[in-house]
Amino acid sequence: MSRSAIETAPLSIVDVTKVYPGDVLANDEVSLEIEPGGVFGLLGPNGAGKTTLVNQVIGQIRPTSGSIHLGEVDLTADASAARALCSYLPQQSPPIQSLRTRFAIELLARIRGVDRRQARARSEELLAALELEPWADRLGSELSGGVQRLVGFAIAAAAPGRIVVLDEPTNDVDPLRRRLLWREIRRLADGGSSVLLVTHNVLEAERAVDELAVIDGGRVLASGTPAALKEDARDSVRLVVSLEPEAEAPSVPAFGDQQSVTGRRLTVLLRERDAVHALHWARSLVEGGVAEEYELGATTLEDSYARLVGPQPDAEESRSEEEVPVS
Repeated sequence: MSRSAIETAPLSIVDVTKVYPGDVLANDEVSLEIEPGGVFGLLGPNGAGKTTLVNQVIGQIRPTSGSIHLGEVDLTADASAARALCSYLPQQSPPIQSLRTRFAIELLARIRGVDRRQARARSEELLAALELEPWADRLGSELSGGVQRLVGFAIAAAAPGRIVVLDEPTNDVDPLRRRLLWREIRRLADGGSSVLLVTHNVLEAERAVDELAVIDGGRVLASGTPAALKEDARDSVRLVVSLEPEAEAPSVPAFGDQQSVTGRRLTVLLRERDAVHALHWARSLVEGGVAEEYELGATTLEDSYARLVGPQPDAEESRSEEEVPVS
């Protein structure tokens, strides 16, 4: 297959099933198509089968059945082609303890066929873009977890493959550099790579991806753009009530279609027509000393996600505005 054909071909995952010994079903007939030049998110709770799926894409695991193709290239049958065409950031920190940051990034670029001068230039570009210059000549063993994560991304992005797989790329990364990371992820997609992003953070998925699939129990529950996945809640609004530290969650009146409590945050979904009643109720909670404040707003992908797989344990944390990527 020609280079130009590979550059324009979608990544096609068809009926991929993976069964581990003991009849453990990790993926159950997963089918997805991922176009070049975009960011595609795999969203789901821990243990949903996301990492198993991407390990099959990059050739580390063979599916029990199904196929994965990039154009005419069968990635399940040719693991060497999968490794050549894919760049990968795993969940674990990269094995760079004895390597200096600048050298580690250059080394991976050289291994993937970039000449010395271009590898050095790309390394310097990524160090500057991610504001990693203070750690450029430090050993990996001297880096914090968040900096190691950024270095791991830089290694994967030094000579990006036609497919770039990023498994929880923002783990441990501080909010300011997280914004820089999202900018570089978008640049990879703009450069023509298909970026396959694995996350359990709903806000990341809503703000950062072009399309996504919600996976749980090894199956695709829903897929499409973030806006399309929110279609079922189009005529709903969400009321978020911040409870006083010692207050118990109050009973929600009949207007609440769906409710959840995370920490001190009570979230209620309701129809737009009931918004006035909901505001009166929330105001009474504040006046009665049960709540500190409340906010009424549009529904989010988090609400649709909760309908599909249930609320996330860390949903409150994931809604920090500091985590919102910027273009």
